[in-house]
Amino acid sequence: MTDRLPHEKGFHVSWDQMHRDSRALAWRLDGKGPDDGAWKAVVAITRGGMAPAMIVARELDIRTVDTISVKSYDHQSQTKARVLKSPDAEMMGDGTGILVIDDLVDSGKTLELVRDLYPNAHFATVYAKPKGEPQVDTFITGVSQDTWIFFPWDMALQYVEPYRGND
Repeated sequence: MTDRLPHEKGFHVSWDQMHRDSRALAWRLDGKGPDDGAWKAVVAITRGGMAPAMIVARELDIRTVDTISVKSYDHQSQTKARVLKSPDAEMMGDGTGILVIDDLVDSGKTLELVRDLYPNAHFATVYAKPKGEPQVDTFITGVSQDTWIFFPWDMALQYVEPYRGND
C-alpha cells in the first residue's frame, strides 16, 4: 500500500500516442455514419477533444468542424458540467449524422449533458473510464477509474519519483 494520491497512478500520453490513437479512432468510425457511411460534421468537446477531432476530421475527410465548450473541471476537481458555447444549431439538429469527439470520458457527466442536447449524435472518445463508458458509443483505450491521464498539452519535462521506492 502507498500514500499516493489517485492522480499519481498516471497514464502518460505523448503527442505521438495521441496521434496514433486518434487515427485508430478514425479508422474505427470510418463508414459508420448514417449517410451511406459518411458523417455530416465533427464536433469537438473543448478543450481536450480538439486535437483528436482535428485528426479524425482529417482522416475521414470531414470538412465541417465545430466545437461545444463544456466546463466540468476546476484544475483536477470535477464540478457540475455546464455548456459555455454551443455549436451551430441548424447544423446540429438532434445530432443525426454528427460525430462528437472528446479525449476522455471519465464520470460521463460531460457526455451525458451533450447527449441530452443531441440524442442522435454519435459519441466517440480516445480513452474511457468505466463510469463513463455507458455514455460513449466508440472508444479506443479503456483505463481504470483511478488512473489519471496526463495529456501531452498538459505536460512539461521534469523528474518523476519512481512508482515504488526511493532507492
